[in-house]
Amino acid sequence: MRPDSRSPDQLRPVSLETGFVSQAEGSVLVRCGKTRVLCNATLDKDVPRWLKGQGRGWVTAEYSLLPRSTNTRVDRERKGASGRTQEIQRLIGRSLRAATDLTAMGERQIIVDCDVIEADGGTRTAAITGGFVALSLALEKLKAESGIQKQLLKGWLAAVSVGVSDGVPVLDLCYEEDSKAGTDMNVVAFDADHLVEVQGTAEHGAYSRKELDALLDLALGGIASLIEVQKAALGGKLA
Repeated sequence: MRPDSRSPDQLRPVSLETGFVSQAEGSVLVRCGKTRVLCNATLDKDVPRWLKGQGRGWVTAEYSLLPRSTNTRVDRERKGASGRTQEIQRLIGRSLRAATDLTAMGERQIIVDCDVIEADGGTRTAAITGGFVALSLALEKLKAESGIQKQLLKGWLAAVSVGVSDGVPVLDLCYEEDSKAGTDMNVVAFDADHLVEVQGTAEHGAYSRKELDALLDLALGGIASLIEVQKAALGGKLA
């Protein structure tokens, strides 16, 4: 029995509240069980210096754990992002760029800030799932302001965690499961059938090809369900 009595292939309750911050071009509060992440997308009408003159845009992300988002206070990273934080925000940025037509954007940048309000496992995957919706909202505003007619997102993108807990493959791990999982994996997929990134680690020993396939099948099923939640939040419309 899982800590919250879910079946192995069951997601935690998921919600995406759009417009949570009125001043951001795109804003979403994503809830996955007890995990809550605020994702705000900001449109910057400029690009990084190394992209100037190339005629394409950029999407990047920042991630942070807010103090008391965990069971002990997390210090603010005033002296720069830690290695863990950098790795997570690079993952979020890579994932969101994979779903975006950067050339069609023109020379503009969107920054997606993902701030974890409460962490109970799966914060990076929740950030990607919610960040994608915030990105779509910001791109929709960009299209309206600039007259871009082309669709700027290539399809739907979401992410979920999977792992082996007590010898059983399970979907969407909470912290209690994640902290003791024999295998821990984060999966990002495009349109629920094209993998963008797979981060998988055997915490104790190793896992077989058969177990890997089972975990990927479980993850893609969960991502398909998450995409349905995204579609409901965006009225089925992509920017």
